[in-house]
Amino acid sequence: MNKRTPLYERHVTLNARVAPFAGWEMPIQYEGILAEHQHTRGKASLFDTCHMGEFELSGPSAESDLERLLTQSVSSIKTGQCRYGFMLQENGGIIDDLTCYRRGSDHFVLVVNAGTLDNCREWILSHITSETTFRDLSSETAKLDIQGPVSREATESALGIALPDLKFFRFDEITIGGVSCLVSRTGYTGEWGYELYFPAEHAGDIWDRLLAGGVIKPAGLGARDTLRLEVGYPLYGHELSINRTPVAATRGRFMDMSKDFIGKDAVSHELETGVTHYLAGLQLEGRRAARASDKVWHEGREAGEITSGSLAPSLGVAVAMAYLEKDLCEPGNTLEINMRGKTLRAVTTQLPFYKHGTARGLNPG
Repeated sequence: MNKRTPLYERHVTLNARVAPFAGWEMPIQYEGILAEHQHTRGKASLFDTCHMGEFELSGPSAESDLERLLTQSVSSIKTGQCRYGFMLQENGGIIDDLTCYRRGSDHFVLVVNAGTLDNCREWILSHITSETTFRDLSSETAKLDIQGPVSREATESALGIALPDLKFFRFDEITIGGVSCLVSRTGYTGEWGYELYFPAEHAGDIWDRLLAGGVIKPAGLGARDTLRLEVGYPLYGHELSINRTPVAATRGRFMDMSKDFIGKDAVSHELETGVTHYLAGLQLEGRRAARASDKVWHEGREAGEITSGSLAPSLGVAVAMAYLEKDLCEPGNTLEINMRGKTLRAVTTQLPFYKHGTARGLNPG
């Protein structure tokens, strides 16, 4: 049976279309994917991301254990900073892509994907030392994402608080009506925004307060997917998986090769020798979208496979990400996509597709 977030009944009341996702009953859309996408790009939207997992690691060996478990540098993460990276198997296969938050000298929180949570927990517990304390905070933690260029003023107005001045991939501790809350700026849409982490029993109240002003509107996983695709962010289970190393997806980004970590030998070898296929962007001729697993062809031969595809509402054309033969990844190559017996023409293009996001700004608006 699929799990439900603390906000499930509110989604039903809002007439959301709810569907299974990563073992959860999640809202796919409310007003509609296109409207929710455009509202996020232009104003601000609220996403229920309570399905994601949060792990706490603390103690004198927490940093060194995480340094071995994660590809990103952990020792250089400052308190109040978070960093994106991967957790790998020995063969370099991606167990998960995740974000590491440093709350103190020996106090960390990992934010992991819902579908990989159990595997992540088992892997971490089997690879940490006795001096590291591990706690799974997932069931007691609510997570809400406010995304869009007016997120700051809309959130401050709705909650009656002043948000801290946060740079990208920084966080701070605040209180909302007496409730302790961690607020960060990592985002998954390309727009300015915040992630709020707080005790799950307060999810309904804070959700209601954020929506009460009418500026912030609810958005589902459908818009979340089109938003992240437009800015070229990978999704676990599509661009990332246990069957691939990060090399083909990121070409070495988010990996500190100056340190030792599980899977380093495998990714080092691939970085040195190269791989046959790399992740690339495709822009299609019209609005008809390719889908994951559609095959990509070049001059009569199969040359790759689509990992994600949809209409890009901000651009008015369909886009896709695909693993392509390495010689075809440069922008400007014309390819064909076999979509259930029909052929779509596409041209390779540089990521991100959408280049006007506000995420890295200092204070939009």
